[in-house]
Amino acid sequence: MQQREPSASESYFWPSVWAIGLHVLVFAMLFVSFAMTPELPPSKPIVQATLYQLKSKSQATTQTNQKIAGEAKKTASRQTEVEQLEQKKVEQEAIKAAEQKKADAAQKAEEAREEAEAKKAEAAEAKKAEAAEAKKAAEAKKAEEAKKAAEKQQADIAKKKAEEEAKKQAEEEAKKQAAEEAKKKAAEEAKKKAAEDAKKKTAAEEAKKKAAEEAKKKAAADAQKKKAQEAARKAAEDKKAQALAELLSDTTERQQALADEQGDQVAGDFDDLIRLRAAEGWARPPSARKGMTVTLQVNMLPDGTITGVTVIRSSGDGPFDSSAVAAVKNIGRLTEMQGMKPSDFNRYRSFKMTFTPEDLAL
Repeated sequence: MQQREPSASESYFWPSVWAIGLHVLVFAMLFVSFAMTPELPPSKPIVQATLYQLKSKSQATTQTNQKIAGEAKKTASRQTEVEQLEQKKVEQEAIKAAEQKKADAAQKAEEAREEAEAKKAEAAEAKKAEAAEAKKAAEAKKAEEAKKAAEKQQADIAKKKAEEEAKKQAEEEAKKQAAEEAKKKAAEEAKKKAAEDAKKKTAAEEAKKKAAEEAKKKAAADAQKKKAQEAARKAAEDKKAQALAELLSDTTERQQALADEQGDQVAGDFDDLIRLRAAEGWARPPSARKGMTVTLQVNMLPDGTITGVTVIRSSGDGPFDSSAVAAVKNIGRLTEMQGMKPSDFNRYRSFKMTFTPEDLAL
């Protein structure tokens, strides 16, 4: 099981909370320290007295009065200095007390921050421990699954091996049974063959005897047949000689007509041969319909090699025209053309042929 990584917002949440709490605590302690600051005693008024002798009656009196006035002035000055020192001392003690409170507040804030850091570290350690436990549990689960998979694999291998053993044993049993049946069948065949051989031997002897008789009869028949064949041969030779004489006595026009008739017969045979070979390699397109007719111009060498096929009159259907051209080109070479006379081949150097789906579907 894989531990989910915390998002950025989750990572900064608790530090932000601790920082805000720390600031609130510091402000609260400062507020309390200012509220608990002792009030300073009210300052005493400094009285400076100056004695004036408005009207001196005598010089001695005047000097005395001046002396008294000087002493009073010195006494007032010393009292003022004492009061100022006391007031300054009180102010310094107040400042020192405020600084001490401030230091105490700072120390408490630091302790709170350290405590917060400690709690944060403890939380991190706890989280880390939890993650470690989760990882350990995931690894244990994975190991358990791997163990189960290994056990299943071993079980499958054992099952497969048992099936193979059973199959092998069944095949051996089948082979054994087949061997026994073959042995039994061979014995029956041998017995049957022996009976047939005996029967054949008897039949052969009878056939030999019959053949001897047939040979004797055939010899007599052959002699008679040979005599008849000799008579027929002689009659055929006589007829052939008579036909040759008639041919020699015919006019030149009749001989040319007979030659043309023979040439037309040969030409018709080769036209049928070309159609037959084209039909063997024709791939019928789906658009081919009955009644379509395409005329092709075919060029051929004397050895029967087809050198070119073009459409000179289309059927109106392109796929059918292309299939007819391909069918004729696929013939390649007509070896039967090699025995044709040059005069008979001239018409096949470049000739026209018409094809229909019926012609190519022979």
